[in-house]
Amino acid sequence: MKLFRFITEDDTSAFCHRVTAALNKGWDLHGGPTYAFDAAKGVMRCGQAVVKEVPGTYTPDIKLGEQ
Repeated sequence: MKLFRFITEDDTSAFCHRVTAALNKGWDLHGGPTYAFDAAKGVMRCGQAVVKEVPGTYTPDIKLGEQ
């Protein structure tokens, strides 16, 4: 099955660390990163889609971050 995640974080090194951790767990980048202003928090936010092929059948209760 193919899994999809969209990682978001404030524009700090924490975002890069979250994406790096996903890459080191076998996830692949899907498209380019996004960058937008969060008016409610007054900060810039980053986002990156990642995908991963794993055995099994998809169910909505899968914890994507633990794959």
